[in-house]
Amino acid sequence: TSAPTFSNTPPSSDLPTSDPPLRTALVGPANRKREITRLPTWLQTPIPNSPNYKRIKADLRGLNLHTVCEEARCPNINDCWGGSDKSAATATIMLMGDTCTRGCRFCSVKTSRAPPPLDPHEPEHTAEALKRWGLGYVVLTSVDRDDLADGGARHFAETVRKIKDKAPGMLVEALTGDYAGDLGMVDLVAESGLDVYAHNVETVEELTPTVRDRRAGFRQSLRVLERAKGAREAMITKTSVMLGLGETEEQLWEMLRELRKVDVDVVTFGQYMQPTKRHMPVHTYVTPTVFETWRQRALDMGFLYCASGPLVRSSYKAGEAFIENVIKKRNGRRDVTMVKDLAEISKGASILS
Repeated sequence: TSAPTFSNTPPSSDLPTSDPPLRTALVGPANRKREITRLPTWLQTPIPNSPNYKRIKADLRGLNLHTVCEEARCPNINDCWGGSDKSAATATIMLMGDTCTRGCRFCSVKTSRAPPPLDPHEPEHTAEALKRWGLGYVVLTSVDRDDLADGGARHFAETVRKIKDKAPGMLVEALTGDYAGDLGMVDLVAESGLDVYAHNVETVEELTPTVRDRRAGFRQSLRVLERAKGAREAMITKTSVMLGLGETEEQLWEMLRELRKVDVDVVTFGQYMQPTKRHMPVHTYVTPTVFETWRQRALDMGFLYCASGPLVRSSYKAGEAFIENVIKKRNGRRDVTMVKDLAEISKGASILS
C-alpha cells in the first residue's frame, strides 16, 4: 500500500500551503527498504492516565456501559475525559452493546451478524450514570442493529426519555444510524425529547461504497437528516465528515451543497486515522490550515457552525460547548431566533487541534 500523501486536492488559490512538510523514514531489511510517512506532530496525543479519566472509566464499567470514545479508539479521549473538573468532561455513550451488525472499512468497532440481545436495563442505567456525573451536555450514539426490526430506535428513544426525566436540564445529542432507511424510526428518535439530531455521512458520495458498509448510502443519509430536521420545530441537525480518504476538492464542494439542500445546521471535519492494519489506509494527511479553509468555506455556504481540525471528531467536546451555548440562549430568549444565536456563536469559532 502506498504511503499517505500530504494533499490530494488540486491547486486552489485559497488553500494555504504554509504547513510543514511531512516527515518520512525508511524501514525494513537492508535489501528491502521502504519509505513510510511518520504520524504528523499535529496528530500526536498523550496517553490517557489522569485521575478523572480513571474515575469515568470505573463508573462506566460499574454500570456496564460502553463508549464510542474507547471502542473507536478516539484520539481525544484524554482531552474529553481528563479535565480537572468532572462536570466538564464529555463521554459519548454507545448504546445497544459494543457489537455492530455492519462492517465499515474505517471503523474499529467489532462486528457480528447476530450481536447479543439488548439490555432492557440500559436506558435506566445510562440515565442514572449521567445524572450522577452532572454533565450539562451528553452525546448518545449506538452500534447499528440491523438484526432488530426497528434497528434499536425504540431503545434509543427510551434512553433519551429516561435522561430527560432524571435530568431535565441536561442537553442530549443523539448520533444515530440510518435505520436501514426507515424514516418512521427517525421520527421516533427525533421526537423523544433530544436537542440535537446527528447522523454522519462520513465521506463524499463517490467514496461511500468503498468506505461505508454496503447497506449504508449517501442519499439514504441525506434523507435521514432531512427527516430529522422536519420532525420537530427548531431541531438542530449535524453531520460529520472524515478527510484523508482520497476525496477531491470538487467532491467535497458537492457534498456540502447537498447537505445545505436539506438544511443541515452543523458540519464537522476531522482527519481519518487508520485504527488497525486491517482497515482502510490513510490516503492523505490533511494539514491544519487546509482544515481551517474548509471551516471558512462551510460557514460561507450558510452552515451555522463548523468544527474543523485534524483531531476533531463528531462528538468532540469543544464543538458541544458551542452548541450547548446556542441551545441555552435559544431556550432563555424566546424573542431571538435560533438562527441568529447560531450565527453569532459561529463567528470566529475555530477548532484546530
